[in-house]
Amino acid sequence: MNIPFTDNYQDLSTDSGYQFKFICEKCGNGYMSSFKKSATGAISGALNIVGNLFGGAASDVSATSDDIHRMAAGPQHDKALQDAVEEIAPKFAQCKRCGTWVCKEVCWNEERGLCKGCAPQLGEEMAAAQAQHSQEEAFAHARMSEEEKHLGEKDWNDMKKASCPKCNASVKAHSKFCPECGEKLVTDDKCKKCGAKLTENAKFCPECGEKV
Repeated sequence: MNIPFTDNYQDLSTDSGYQFKFICEKCGNGYMSSFKKSATGAISGALNIVGNLFGGAASDVSATSDDIHRMAAGPQHDKALQDAVEEIAPKFAQCKRCGTWVCKEVCWNEERGLCKGCAPQLGEEMAAAQAQHSQEEAFAHARMSEEEKHLGEKDWNDMKKASCPKCNASVKAHSKFCPECGEKLVTDDKCKKCGAKLTENAKFCPECGEKV
């Protein structure tokens, strides 16, 4: 019998009846078909009761009910599966690009006619990317030292020295003077007279000639 969902359903049938759960191959959500009572199961139950009433004949009657079940279960089971497929089919779609059976509720891009694995929805992807970016920023901030957290934008833009150019002692990022020899570490980047930007180690302003 040629039917869809052949590789993504669970058979939950018992002697009492038939029921199947169809699973989305992308998100794993399960969709249960309606329970269909088995006529064979009802016959089996009735024969077992008769067997109990007649004492010693119970084993013979039980065997007869098992035979009945074996004869009818095959076609009846196939019919029940076919009915379940027809019931659940509206909830699923097969992606023509990758062949995956996915649920329409969560994993199907109706606008593109493909599964979201092949054709992601822009809004969902943007929201996920924003959430991931926020998470990465939070982790990065958590890893920063207390000293780094207090640095402003200007501190990051200014050129920092890891060691004193005069005595080679180690210095902190926000230090203005060397803690060992007192050497000035932060140079003025603008002329105090005209406001022109100064190059590093400049002794005079390139615009007005003011001594730095």
